[in-house]
Amino acid sequence: MKQCDLLKLSRKQKRLCRREPGLAETLRDAIRLGIVECQYQFRSERWNCSLEGRTSLLKRVSSAALTHSLARACSAGRMERCTCDDSPDLENRKAWQWGVCGDNLKYSTKFLKKFLGQKRIGKDLRAKVDIHNTNVGIKAVKNGLKTTCKCHGVSGSCAVRTCWKQLSPFHEIGRLLKLRYDDAVKVFSTTNDAVGHSELAGPQRHSHSPKHPASPRSTDLVYVEDSPSFCRPSKYSLGTAGRTCSREGNCDSMCCGRGYNTQSRLVTFSCHCQVQWCCYVECQQCMQEEVVYSCKQ
Repeated sequence: MKQCDLLKLSRKQKRLCRREPGLAETLRDAIRLGIVECQYQFRSERWNCSLEGRTSLLKRVSSAALTHSLARACSAGRMERCTCDDSPDLENRKAWQWGVCGDNLKYSTKFLKKFLGQKRIGKDLRAKVDIHNTNVGIKAVKNGLKTTCKCHGVSGSCAVRTCWKQLSPFHEIGRLLKLRYDDAVKVFSTTNDAVGHSELAGPQRHSHSPKHPASPRSTDLVYVEDSPSFCRPSKYSLGTAGRTCSREGNCDSMCCGRGYNTQSRLVTFSCHCQVQWCCYVECQQCMQEEVVYSCKQ
């Protein structure tokens, strides 16, 4: 399995990769899916999901992307050790006839936790944060699992239905994680005297609550240190010089007060399109002036 050796994996992960035919391709798909979605969600912000930046967030999106990609790979037949979802717990099973191959979220979640080695409790704060945020990514995928049914009865009745489990498009999961990121909770480590070990804690959410730290919710993304400004090139990002922005929207924030350049350019696009018989679309080529704003150095 040379493909597994080309990926940046730990020794244990490479062993698992070699034992799971189809996994290397699924891992590559998940990495691409996670990065593309992260870049889309942060396209209007100073940090645009460059690999130098917030690796913890990228990991969370990647854990969700891997869960999503594994479940889809199982149902598509690209993984030899898993197949369609076979959950027996849907309502009214007597009226439903299973058909179509459902996304196998149960297998992908179980395998991912084994792949990431989550059975070990984190020994330090950052390890606990990583485990917590990875579970947030997995839970975001679970929340998007739906039961889709198709009726096969006479005259459109639903005497018999074909049903399967289906994951939401990953774009919807990415949007949910971005909302979680915007409301992320800063945490620290505290000792729970009742159980005798440390756990994550953050500020109280309500002013009337006792002055004791509160545990983050299972849906909260958490962090330890505040992020840098990302305005100038650093080990965390490439900076914002040259980034395009919206004058009415985010130029002031994106350009960090340095101002922005204005440039006009002509762009060509298809216009006045008509369907011709048979069977193609014929368009004219039109030109229009477009104004582009980009951050100064």
